[in-house]
Amino acid sequence: MRLQLATWPEVEAYLKQSRGIVIPIGSTEQHGPTGFVGTDALCPELVAWGLGEREGVMVAPTLSIGMAQHHLGFPGSISLRPTTLIAVVLDTVNSLARHGFERFFFLNGHGGNIATLAAAFSELYAESSLGTAGHNRPPIRCRLENWWDGEGVKAISAEVFAESEGSHATASEVSLTYYGYPEDGARVKSPEPLSPRLAPCGPIYDAEDYRRRFPDGRIGSDPTLASAETGARLYEASVADMTERYQAFLAED
Repeated sequence: MRLQLATWPEVEAYLKQSRGIVIPIGSTEQHGPTGFVGTDALCPELVAWGLGEREGVMVAPTLSIGMAQHHLGFPGSISLRPTTLIAVVLDTVNSLARHGFERFFFLNGHGGNIATLAAAFSELYAESSLGTAGHNRPPIRCRLENWWDGEGVKAISAEVFAESEGSHATASEVSLTYYGYPEDGARVKSPEPLSPRLAPCGPIYDAEDYRRRFPDGRIGSDPTLASAETGARLYEASVADMTERYQAFLAED
């Protein structure tokens, strides 16, 4: 069930049988010459919607802009400061907690969000510990999972892409978006090899340094291997992986 497509009575009814919600979170940033700018938001969104449909889980609106300052050297990229993203997460969780949600499963699509989300969760728990949380906020728990971290997804990536997967503009994430948006994938998919075939690897600092080190935006990857067919396999594997982890999260003491 998607929160945006539910009425408030439907949300109220849902809360009588579950206090859990999935919150897709990603980024709006360049993904090389053949990947969508929205890749990091589209991937967790697709998986979250699949989880929601199969398990009857409430899925919140996607938080589609993340901490991506190092990508600002490429047109179309948008970034929040870490402090801004923390504030967005706090306000989102506190808003939903006011209505009775207690378990917040953040399904992430962007590695650059991980440290900031950990800090946001610490801020939320500090509000409880220090007694500064709203009087009507129930005890809450937050969990961060990356859509690509399950064993099923890792196995497919290793089988199909091996060393060509890379760490940004990866063949797997591009495949998943091509599966979700096949017409757009056909439009941007490159029939020609990229040069170099495998992008360089290296550290990440600010936007100017990133553009110098990684001129076309990729890091260690060859996304020309991406396909909607592999994306369909990755989708099924990730939905299965994340469903299992979500259920385990809800079952925690």
